[in-house]
Amino acid sequence: MAAEVTINSGRLAGGDDQGVHAYKGIPYAAPPVGDLRFRPPAAPASWDGVRDASDYGPVALQQPMPGIFGELGTPPNPAGDDCLRLNVWTPDPSAGGMPVLVWIHGGAFYAGSGVDDVYNGAAFARDGVVCVTINYRLGVQGFMNLGGHFGEYAQSGNLGMLDQVAALQWVQENVAAFGGDPSKVTIAGESAGGMSCSTLMAMPSANGLFRAAIPQSGAAHNGLSADTASLISTYVMEAVGVTPGDSAALAAVSNDDLLAAQIAITDDLGATRDPEKYREAAAVPMAFQPTYFTEELPQRPIDAIAGGSAKDVSVMVGSTKEEALIFVVDLKEIFNEELVQATVGAVFGMAGKDGGAALQLYTDNRPGAAPHELAAAIETDRMFTVPAIRLADAQSAQNADLWMYRFDWENPERDGEWGAHHFIEVPFAFDQADNDMGRGFVGDNPPADLIAATHDAWVRFATDGNPNHGGLPNWPRWDASSRPTMLFDNECRVENNPAAAEIGLWDGVL
Repeated sequence: MAAEVTINSGRLAGGDDQGVHAYKGIPYAAPPVGDLRFRPPAAPASWDGVRDASDYGPVALQQPMPGIFGELGTPPNPAGDDCLRLNVWTPDPSAGGMPVLVWIHGGAFYAGSGVDDVYNGAAFARDGVVCVTINYRLGVQGFMNLGGHFGEYAQSGNLGMLDQVAALQWVQENVAAFGGDPSKVTIAGESAGGMSCSTLMAMPSANGLFRAAIPQSGAAHNGLSADTASLISTYVMEAVGVTPGDSAALAAVSNDDLLAAQIAITDDLGATRDPEKYREAAAVPMAFQPTYFTEELPQRPIDAIAGGSAKDVSVMVGSTKEEALIFVVDLKEIFNEELVQATVGAVFGMAGKDGGAALQLYTDNRPGAAPHELAAAIETDRMFTVPAIRLADAQSAQNADLWMYRFDWENPERDGEWGAHHFIEVPFAFDQADNDMGRGFVGDNPPADLIAATHDAWVRFATDGNPNHGGLPNWPRWDASSRPTMLFDNECRVENNPAAAEIGLWDGVL
């Protein structure tokens, strides 16, 4: 049993987890039910006596992730309304002044939780960092912009982000009880969690709640304009039979019916990618994302960051070498040369560029690549690599403390099928590869030296604001001209301007 701690809401008794103190399922906000449904998070209720914090609580209502992510990452805990919970790992709650890492899970803004096995924060605590993982509202619950249809729900398009802000405010008020220093908070996240980090860097209400950020495989080009998000909410209301302004009818719609409408719209968006119907959401495609041109998020995150919204924040940003391959490998039979040519032509053609020339360069650089592999390489750059570079350029102009990485290691047990895919760095960063979820992605024998090198970089960045340590070659700060990038692999090294010719194709496109 972990030592008791006292926070604003009451006393907690946690448990031992991999040799450190763990406190799980802590409410950081009230359940968003009744009058709080579709509204910003409210303060949690206090309790008398000692609350058992030895087990995770409910996770957010959500739809299943497809493919291997659904098989390995589906939360084992029940989903429910009382989901605004967080979890804390610490080496010693009686200590003080320790750095804090707050992890924001991914899942395309419609799935995931802070309780997956690879998000266990015990290794961070072992190494002197208080680790916090959080849940937040997802999909229609967290990102359906009802403001244009119901005046009382003006903030509904960013509820998931406001949940994250509330969790960070909770950290400011309570983390000292676990030995953490509220002035030494780093936020980190992968995929939608990385996009969340960049969004928080752009949100006025999050200013001052963290000193550093690690957006992983998700940068700052995300989000939907208020008009597009409002249009998508119209489709939801049509599906559940609610007329704009009829608040009573909306309140009567069950969570199951809302979730069914969300799934239908998400599936349609993914299948059609129709820009006339879904506007800029067709390019991602995610129907429910943070909503910009709103009071909570006045600009698209990349534009706000370029304007200095996070000028006091140190950043470590990166992606994996073959992010998108894992998304298309199960669909490889549908890809052929004509489909890839048409898709690339459309992407570059919208910017007045020659898609054929771009495809030829990718093809020349990958002799013998199958059509789905070429499509994945281009999608990797469009969705992940280039946005990370754009974020690095924008933020480094405001704050020189910025480092870029690329994770190149791939699981040899997959024989190149997945490559260095989306999410593969996460078990390394957490030093949590030895569980079913971790092994499902990185195999039974991931290199111990690479686990140490990766995890230690995250620890050092959270501790010192600089990821350099003795297990890596010198890692220079980002420079927009030379673009030094740490390549994490069996032998880690720094390369300037990796894949420069291919990245250059995207100038004027992204």
